[in-house]
Amino acid sequence: MAPTGRHRTPGRRIGLALAGGGPEGAVYEIGALRALEESLEGLDLSDLHVYVGVSAGAFIAASLVNGITAAQMTRALVTHEPGEHPFVPSTFFTPAYREWFKRGLMVPGLLFDVVRKLREAPRDQTVMEAMTRLVRALPIGIFDNEPIRRFLAHSFALKGRSDDFRQLRHKLLVVSTDLGTGHAIRFGEPGWDHVPISRAVQASTALPGIYPPVNIEGRDCVDGVLLRTVHASVALEDGADLLLCVNPLVPADLGEEALGQRNDTIVKRGLPTVLSQTFRTLIHSRLQVGMSTYARRFPTADVLLFEPARTEYRMFFTNMFSFSSRKKVCELAYQSTRRDLLRRRAELEPVLERHGIRYRMNVLNDPRRTVWSGVGLEDAARPEQVVGTRTVAESLGSALEQLEAALKD
Repeated sequence: MAPTGRHRTPGRRIGLALAGGGPEGAVYEIGALRALEESLEGLDLSDLHVYVGVSAGAFIAASLVNGITAAQMTRALVTHEPGEHPFVPSTFFTPAYREWFKRGLMVPGLLFDVVRKLREAPRDQTVMEAMTRLVRALPIGIFDNEPIRRFLAHSFALKGRSDDFRQLRHKLLVVSTDLGTGHAIRFGEPGWDHVPISRAVQASTALPGIYPPVNIEGRDCVDGVLLRTVHASVALEDGADLLLCVNPLVPADLGEEALGQRNDTIVKRGLPTVLSQTFRTLIHSRLQVGMSTYARRFPTADVLLFEPARTEYRMFFTNMFSFSSRKKVCELAYQSTRRDLLRRRAELEPVLERHGIRYRMNVLNDPRRTVWSGVGLEDAARPEQVVGTRTVAESLGSALEQLEAALKD
């Protein structure tokens, strides 16, 4: 059923496409979306024609379509909404104990096989060649993504929400990749709309090596970003006249500031940061190629992309276990998007006005405005916020201790 929100003009079809980026990408998207909904009159991010989410973007899109506003998600970063299930970083970073244990059980059998092969044909293979069989015992995921599914299932079970694609007022498409075929699976489309939304998001966020694949009806599903960055064409094919895209996945550009003693900042931070920068560079290059084709393929549609400046490298070197880091990323996204709207006003204003959306210049021109003041949390800069009977710092400290203990075992 087509949504009929009070801000919608007849025949207007607005879509939202959100890319991945892990927990920091999700936090960035929350801040960027809060800036958009606050700065643009006539835009209701919970009342759009179609939503497309990939990886962390699927997490945010599924929340928006269920009526959870960007303002609510912003507040949830520092305090709990009444009635909401507590959300802490351990939801994303729970060690995959069962996967580790299952793979560990394979080691004795694989070692026996290595010895047997060497004894049967000592000249056919070296010890190193035989030992490569042990690679099968490596865990296919470091963290468990089942807590992500449980969190969303609980959230979407609240009154007025749904974990069923078919019961939503607006169309939601969650994109994953079938690991066995390399093809996209669009959860929410006929044939895949019976899969619970929480399960689809779990599959879409399953980045190989970080989370194990999610088996759905015999298919091993992994992160949808393996195929495309934002899958914007999915929304355009569904008839979106205006498509807003948010992509946190841009490579860091340390620029002139990195010369001298800072020229090896990325390398010094180790393999994870090097891999992250490599992944972001590949993904962003692919996105630029894809965006350049939309004007030709969908000539009647307007596509607007919002993403961080590559020089905003602070968001790439954050610790999502840190309360202050999440706050900084959200504020950075909020202010970056506001600056982007002002800088591109001549380009964007006439496009948005065609779709019944206007700039709120009084909001954009307010230099004292922060993402927190806009949601009634002016004191959010305090180092600790109460979460039930425990502080955020205590909750995150506990989660970090659990992870460190697991890695030492």
